[in-house]
Amino acid sequence: MTLVAGVDSSTQSCKVVIRDVSTGAVVRTGRASHPEGTEVHPSFWWDALLAAIADAGGLDDVAAISVAGQQHGMVVLDAAGEVIRPALLWNDTRSAPAAGALIEELGAAELARRTGTVPVASITATKLRWLRDAEPASVERVAAVALPHDWLTWRLRGFGPANPQLAELTTDRSDASGTGYFDGTRDEYDLDLLETALGRRDVVLPRVLGPGESAGTTAALPGVPAGLVVGPGAGDNAGAALGLGARDGDVVVSIGTSGTVFAVTETPSRDETGTVAGFSDASGLFLPLVATLNAARILDAVARLLDLDHTALGELALSASPGSGGLVLQPYFEGERTPNLPDATATLFGLTLASTTRANLARAAVEGMLCALADGLDAVQSQGIEAQRLLLVGGAAQNPAVATIAGQVFDVPVVVPDPGEYVAAGAAVQAAWALTGERPEWPVSLAAEPASEPQPIIRSQYRARAVPVSR
Repeated sequence: MTLVAGVDSSTQSCKVVIRDVSTGAVVRTGRASHPEGTEVHPSFWWDALLAAIADAGGLDDVAAISVAGQQHGMVVLDAAGEVIRPALLWNDTRSAPAAGALIEELGAAELARRTGTVPVASITATKLRWLRDAEPASVERVAAVALPHDWLTWRLRGFGPANPQLAELTTDRSDASGTGYFDGTRDEYDLDLLETALGRRDVVLPRVLGPGESAGTTAALPGVPAGLVVGPGAGDNAGAALGLGARDGDVVVSIGTSGTVFAVTETPSRDETGTVAGFSDASGLFLPLVATLNAARILDAVARLLDLDHTALGELALSASPGSGGLVLQPYFEGERTPNLPDATATLFGLTLASTTRANLARAAVEGMLCALADGLDAVQSQGIEAQRLLLVGGAAQNPAVATIAGQVFDVPVVVPDPGEYVAAGAAVQAAWALTGERPEWPVSLAAEPASEPQPIIRSQYRARAVPVSR
C-alpha cells in the first residue's frame, strides 16, 4: 500500500491526513494547534506541522507530501533566510487603508483586469503596502516574499536560515492568485504591481509550479524521512476544491465562522466591483470566490437566544413553513463583506403577533444565513458561470434543517458531502498527483442529497429587505 500525506495549515491549526493512493482511504490523521491572533511568527506553523506529523504517527511509510494553507498571509524573509517580522494573516485588517490606496492609485477596473481581483485587506499586496508605509526599515531588509504554504514547503525541503536558498521557494497558481500581483490567466507575476505595493521589485518571489508538479523532495527532519516527493501545495479553498473532487460546473458553499462560495470553472473572472475574487484553482482551472463575514455564527446567536443546541434549533426550524411566516433575518451581525456593508448590524423584519414564534425565528435564522450565501452564488453566476451542482460543506451543513432548507433556497441541486478535512484531502491529492503523474479519482461519500424544491417566497422576502450598498 502506497501512502501520501496532505497538510492543512489553517489559521487555527495544522491537520495532517494520510491516505492510501489507490483508494483514497484515510489511514491515520494528526493535529496541532496554532496560536491565536492575526499576526503570527511562521515558526509556530513549523512547530505545529512537526507536532501534527508526530501525532499522525510520522511519515516513515509515506511516499509523498503536499501542504495546503491559509491564503494571503505575508511572510517576508531577509537574505539569510530569516523571517523579518511576524506574518500578517489574511484576517489582519490593518492593511485596509492600504487596499483603498492601491485602488485609488490604479483603479478597480485596472486591478481586476491585471489580476482578477480588486484588493481588500486580506490580499498580500495590501500587507506589503502597509509594510512599506509602517515599517520602512523592514522593507529595506526584504529579500523574498512568500505565502504560508510556500514557506512550509521550503522548510520541508531543508531550506531556512541554516540553508537560505531563496531561489528554491515555490508556490502554486492558486495561492499566487491571491497575492494581488499575479495574473492567473497568463500564470505570471505582475512585477509592476509588486513594486507599487512594496516600493521594490528586486525581491525573490516563489517559482509557480503547475498542477501535479513536484517542488522537490524532503530533507531528513523529525518524523520526516529524506526523499519524500513534495507536491506543489495550494491555497486553502483550492485545496478544498481538489479534496471534494470539484470539476467545472461545481460550486462549493462552505459554512464556517465565515462563509465562502466558490466555483470551479474554465472561465477566468475579472469583477471590477470587487465582489468576486478571480482566483485560480489547483487543477489548472479558475476559482471565482465570494466571502461573507456571517455564516454559522448566525445559528450560534439564535440558538443561544432560544436556549437550544443546534440539533434542537434545526428541528424547531423545520416545524415552521418556508418563509417563516413573513419573518426575515438579515444576518449582518458582524457587518458584511458581501454585500460591502462593514458597519451594518443584523435586523429582524416582519414581526407581527402571528409571525413572532420560536419556530419562525429558528427558521428565519437558517433562511437568512442561506440567503446571504445565495447572494454570493448570484455574484459568482453573474460572471457568466453556470452552476450545475452545489456542494454544501462545513459543520453547519450537517444539520438536517440546513440541508433541507438549502434545497429550498438554492435553485441548483444541492449535495452534502460527509464531514471531512477537505483542505488536507486536496493536499493529499496533490501529493499523489506529484508522485504518480496522474490526478487520483478518489470517491467522496455524501451525507445528504436534499430534495431540490425551491421556494421563491424565501428569497423574494429577503431581497425586499435588501440594504442599499454604497462603495
